[in-house]
Amino acid sequence: MTPDNAETYDVLIVGAGLSGIDAAYRLRERNPELKYLIVENRERIGGTWDLFRYPGVRSDSDIFTLSFPWNPWRGTKTMARGDEIREYLETTARDFGIYPHIRFATQVTAADFATDTDLWTVDLLADGQARTVTTRFLYLCTGYYRYDAGYRPDFAGEDDFTGQIVHPQFWPEDLDYTGKRVVVIGSGATAVTLIPAMAPEAAHVTMLQRSPTYLFPYPWSDPMTRLAQRCLPRQWAHDVIRYRNMVVTMGLFLFCRRFPNASRRLIRRLALHYLPDGYDVDTHFKPAYAPWDQRLCIIPEGDFYTEIANGDAEVVTDTIERFTPTGVALTSGRVLDADIVVTATGLDLIAFGGIELSVDGEAVVPGEHFGYRAYMLNDVPNFAWSVGYTNASWTLRVDLTSKAVADLIAHMRAQGYTRAYPALSGPEPASHAFFELNSGYIERSGGRLPKAGDRAPWQVRHNAIIDALDARRYDVTEEMVFSTTPADAEMENDHDIHA
Repeated sequence: MTPDNAETYDVLIVGAGLSGIDAAYRLRERNPELKYLIVENRERIGGTWDLFRYPGVRSDSDIFTLSFPWNPWRGTKTMARGDEIREYLETTARDFGIYPHIRFATQVTAADFATDTDLWTVDLLADGQARTVTTRFLYLCTGYYRYDAGYRPDFAGEDDFTGQIVHPQFWPEDLDYTGKRVVVIGSGATAVTLIPAMAPEAAHVTMLQRSPTYLFPYPWSDPMTRLAQRCLPRQWAHDVIRYRNMVVTMGLFLFCRRFPNASRRLIRRLALHYLPDGYDVDTHFKPAYAPWDQRLCIIPEGDFYTEIANGDAEVVTDTIERFTPTGVALTSGRVLDADIVVTATGLDLIAFGGIELSVDGEAVVPGEHFGYRAYMLNDVPNFAWSVGYTNASWTLRVDLTSKAVADLIAHMRAQGYTRAYPALSGPEPASHAFFELNSGYIERSGGRLPKAGDRAPWQVRHNAIIDALDARRYDVTEEMVFSTTPADAEMENDHDIHA
């Protein structure tokens, strides 16, 4: 790492997870001579898949759409474990020459764009020392939640609890839950993943939820995947499986949104199929909201239901009165005995990894800007943010974003532009939330995320198929402003005079 602006990069990528690795590949694919650097706050590659290490952690969307389209997934299962995904990312970065461009243990704290030079000055903390680099383009692949803290409500009396309280985002490596009574607070994807993994070894696991979540059983593998992998070349098979899974996932989402009552009945029948006769499905698995108003949770082969059916796990729908020395007292008067309490209470959303952005010293407030094609902000030059779908695989939109950014940079280089940014034209679009979900972690985010508009290109669509089709006719100049820094223009004029 070179300090004090000694070197300028064409692109600085922040984050070495799925988004960052994909960004590096797509940028160089389109711009082979591009000089780029990836900075990663953690000690190794992986992002989410290095951070979360709780039992059973896995993808909650199919791995063939979560993996990169340019590096086929070699496994046969529909979903993958967290350690498998991290290993895939590590191997990909090494095999495609990306790894040498990564600087680990390097945190970006702030970045300021100067319009007189058309450069970002980026403040870093590397090995505890403050440093700076400059870059022509800043590409944030930081996700949308805080890595240093999860959402953690305060519970009355928790200091009285004599057991151990654990948050899944910071799972202790030495936690032994064998033969222990475990209460998991929460009902989202983390909770329904943790419980089947812990139940076989724990004495008993209880999921304590305030309200139910829709759960959808999904097979670990399917015959078409195995047939395609056996009969087709690896890349062809990956493409066929990837597009098939994308269409199936989007079809399920659209069915749920278009026919909420029918989808409720379908999901309820699936629960009845897996759960014991007489189980109170409507109390514990009948949410008040429609399917996909909040994220639908996948349970492979119905494993969560299976643990309930065999008695190793239990669901309790209630609210917490207070913690006691030996467990959790509920509003109903029941007390859940516990040796370990897991607070699977959600994420704390934040834009741009908490980096303080500014243009000529004036702070960029995310909630005051519109998202352009879900990856740029109006009036913020030479900047992109990579964020995936909430209703489909993260990588489906991330890859579209990386290709769009690569095309934009190629256009700028070809035309000699040093600055590019989207600008609103005409009446300001009607605004709505960036993510179209009413989940708690979305509603808690307030104005910390950019806004979405009601018309192109300011819409933030949540439809991978339409976005993929639209990307084929993508116009890199639509509602964009391009210019050349005055300093560069003077240099060109001076060159013309002397010529």
